Amino acid sequence: MLLPVLSFSQTFGKYSGEFMSIGVGGRALGVGSAYAALANDVMAGYWNPAGLARIEYPQIAISHDERFGNLINYDFASVAFPSGANTINPETQEKEYRAESFGVSFIRLGVDGIPDTRAAWADSNGNRVYDEAMRPDYSAITYFNWTDWVIYGTYAKQYSEDLFIGANVKLIRHNAGEFHGTGIGFDLGMQYMVTNSFVLGANLQDATTTLVSWNTGTNELIAPTLKLGAAFMFDIFDGKLTPVLGTDVRFENRRFSAVANLGPVSFDPQAGIEFDYKNLIAVRAGYNDIGNLTIGAGIHLRKLDVDYAFAKFNAADQLGNTHRISLRLTLQEDHYRRGAE
Repeated sequence: MLLPVLSFSQTFGKYSGEFMSIGVGGRALGVGSAYAALANDVMAGYWNPAGLARIEYPQIAISHDERFGNLINYDFASVAFPSGANTINPETQEKEYRAESFGVSFIRLGVDGIPDTRAAWADSNGNRVYDEAMRPDYSAITYFNWTDWVIYGTYAKQYSEDLFIGANVKLIRHNAGEFHGTGIGFDLGMQYMVTNSFVLGANLQDATTTLVSWNTGTNELIAPTLKLGAAFMFDIFDGKLTPVLGTDVRFENRRFSAVANLGPVSFDPQAGIEFDYKNLIAVRAGYNDIGNLTIGAGIHLRKLDVDYAFAKFNAADQLGNTHRISLRLTLQEDHYRRGAE
């Protein structure tokens, strides 16, 4: 039955954008989703659009995971292209920052094959009847999918030697049988390199709030979420050790579901660490914002990166654990180098 849609009793509510907070990519999940400062590839369109300006070549990525005993499928795909290159002004001999990138990303969260039993409990006149003595008409049962879609369009630019900025425009679409909702939102991101080994990041998702309008006449308001992060990089044991910190700051008055709150503002911290050995293999561990431990690993091939992550739920016997795998392809041909003619 379509009770989730039919039971909307408020025009504006909390958790409306929760499906967009799951995250994408095996690397990010492996470090506890503390990724706002570390994002520097095609998946930055989700984590922090500013990080997309740091790619040097076109990239393509896909990611898949299954949740709650394979009940929910969560898929992601993205493509991004760098454009322009930083130059030296021949008159002033000053560096002009023209490096920019464009990207498109897709997210689908779906529960497939949900039975709709409303017609099975109808009498000869088509009126719905719920009677224990009545035998349902199993042939009248139909099936539908509950799907949430998000499409991101990303633009990012290097503003100075240390500062990268970016923005998303995103289209949101909910489908639940004959019911559907649509909304448009905006994200704003920034990354600042304090030093070559210390990066700060911020991503204000749904910056202007996002209104999702349903064909039932009800509406949902997605409040802004501010993702903050810091990444530290150290060379050690022929590899790179990267501790990361982050927190999600929400403005929905989550007094009971958040780790900490200050009035209507809530805070959900994350932390993680990655060790990348000679740019060949990486191992990761983290603690995400819903209190789950995460681990992961990655393999770097010439053009392909394969990342896997595992998240353990607190009630694993009931909800099942999460396994995520992602692939990232980098087109490293000379023809595609940023700024090439």
